[in-house]
Amino acid sequence: MSSAQSAPDPAALPTSGCRGDACVTCSDEAVAVQVMELRDDGLAVVSTAAGHEEVSVALVPAEVGDTVLVHAGEAIAIVKEDAVDATQGDAGASSALYPFLSGAPVDVDAVLNDVRISTEDKSREILALRDEVRQRNRVKLIACATEMAERFAAGGRLLAFGNGGSSTDAQDMASLFLHPGRGSRPLPAIGLTSDIAVVTALSNDVGFDVVFARQIAAFGTPRDIAVGLSTSGNSANLLRAFDAAGRQGLLTVGIAGYEGGKMAESDSIDHLFVVPSPSVHRIQEAQTTIYHALWELTLHALEDEPG
Repeated sequence: MSSAQSAPDPAALPTSGCRGDACVTCSDEAVAVQVMELRDDGLAVVSTAAGHEEVSVALVPAEVGDTVLVHAGEAIAIVKEDAVDATQGDAGASSALYPFLSGAPVDVDAVLNDVRISTEDKSREILALRDEVRQRNRVKLIACATEMAERFAAGGRLLAFGNGGSSTDAQDMASLFLHPGRGSRPLPAIGLTSDIAVVTALSNDVGFDVVFARQIAAFGTPRDIAVGLSTSGNSANLLRAFDAAGRQGLLTVGIAGYEGGKMAESDSIDHLFVVPSPSVHRIQEAQTTIYHALWELTLHALEDEPG
């Protein structure tokens, strides 16, 4: 793209624009700068206190001559022409997510008080939810852990899986069983999203719906345990995985949120634990409690195993 202003010599661009508070890469606050040149690769040359620097403009429809707010090398908003102070310009949609990027004066005490109240409310909410889940599933948790212990005692493994945030929980669960820390018995466990080559190959060559089912078909034995985590309970690839695990005789454990979704309707899940909450955040927090409880109860049950 061309510019009405002469383009700066790329050789003149500084290797580091860090100038304390004015740095478009390092500053804790958004920095207002003017766009000097647009490039075809989603970058723009902007004028800063340090000279001309490159930033990304992938998030905003910037034009040459616009003043943009930049944070961490990314233009996050265009400052209105009638703004009195560019550093106090409207941050647009980003302000809801990053209010600290605005240069506008704020009542720090009021902000801290709001944060304190919000934190306390959320803490009470998750404590109450975890207690509800524990009370509702006390007997089911013991029964499930007892069966899991029987599978481990017979040489079985845990295969854990999920999507997105539930994927990280599945990997955490596998790690908890496999590397529990000093003094606890390690148990064989695999996170089915850990091997990115397998995940991407199956997704690309076959389809994402079978990304876990195919791995269970390859790795699973009747001695093993399949654990799937989902906030909605509706993930198609989890349902396919449970069906595959059920056909192969694995013990199947589902951990879901809301009202259980389609997982609550599945005949392939032996033990289902549902976190009754409309909040994804609270659901995932309570789900960690469920699989930690299963881990502790499984270890306890294994201590009672003969031999």
